[in-house]
Amino acid sequence: MNHYRAVLLLSLGLLLQGCAAKQEITHVDVFTSGQDGYHTYRIPAVETAPDGSLLVFTEARKYNSHDPGTHGNDIDLVYKRSTDAGKTWSEMMVLDDPGERWASCNPVTLVDRTTKRVWLFHNRTKPDRSSASARVGTDDSQAWGRYSRDNGLTWSEPMDLTAIAREVEQWGSSFFGPGGAIQNAKGRLIVPVSQTTGKGDGDDRSTPTAWTAFVIYSDNHGETWTRGQLAVPATSENQLVELADGSLLMDARQDEGPTRRILLSSDGGQTWSSPRTGQVVPPIASGIERYSLASAGDDRNRILWTGPKGPGRQTLVLRLSYDEGRTFTNERVISEEKAAYSDITLLPDRSIGVIWERGGYAFLTFTRFDLGFAE
Repeated sequence: MNHYRAVLLLSLGLLLQGCAAKQEITHVDVFTSGQDGYHTYRIPAVETAPDGSLLVFTEARKYNSHDPGTHGNDIDLVYKRSTDAGKTWSEMMVLDDPGERWASCNPVTLVDRTTKRVWLFHNRTKPDRSSASARVGTDDSQAWGRYSRDNGLTWSEPMDLTAIAREVEQWGSSFFGPGGAIQNAKGRLIVPVSQTTGKGDGDDRSTPTAWTAFVIYSDNHGETWTRGQLAVPATSENQLVELADGSLLMDARQDEGPTRRILLSSDGGQTWSSPRTGQVVPPIASGIERYSLASAGDDRNRILWTGPKGPGRQTLVLRLSYDEGRTFTNERVISEEKAAYSDITLLPDRSIGVIWERGGYAFLTFTRFDLGFAE
């Protein structure tokens, strides 16, 4: 009996250890504000490359923490790579430096499963021109795309997508994501964007209306791009996920109020439904990512979502949907610290990676955990 009890307790102990290991969560700071010649790092995006390496992109704000085109700031687009599942990271690399007091901003990524290219989309704004002050009929606000054939080691020359992502003679500006582009099951590359329309005359043509979300898409692996129709106003900073029935779900930031806005598309992003209520969260960029798909052989459908629970930009949480984004449950606290923008990726071993703004923009932190933590 004593021997049996000892074996039973040992087995129970090993089982509990296994559960604890499954639910382990680790945090690694990828960027620290004040390092490498930049005041603040903000607006991160994360991607898992075809070879399993991780890429984190971010705005490197040189002189202060303020947004593009404000307070005389200069913003470059930079990135780091990890080849050990996020435990360590490379030296910082500057991907886009458009010039003194220009801004290179709003990174968005996706992987083309057919070509194995890693795509990166981002914006540029001219000195002293923000999303609100960019002028209609000018190149104050620009959209660019490029790709890597070697998992982020080198990059193509950038291609100017401004005429696709922005109605130049009618809109003051348009901005990608940040984060959250996808390739759907049919192979279409789909990139989230939002726009605002300028008004007035001369330098005063820039009083913005409400932001409005939409997408651009490509059916030929990025050779050409098409702009979809605008969704309803008061939708911005959006990310995308493909649902089990092949439709798209857009999770968009609200202009005001306590909840995000959810929109659906049954035609690959060409048109969008009226919005429904999304997650309770302050106005912010949140992460959304499909984890599993029953029709692809997984045990059930799962969609992951991250954002700050609040009050305000505080307490980053993970929520999980089993019903294709209609409801989210299983709230798990990733951190109780100050938290803002986040983006999600899946690693080759099916663990989950989240890049997020931590500690009042002091750090960009990569957090990794298994599905056991979420469930």
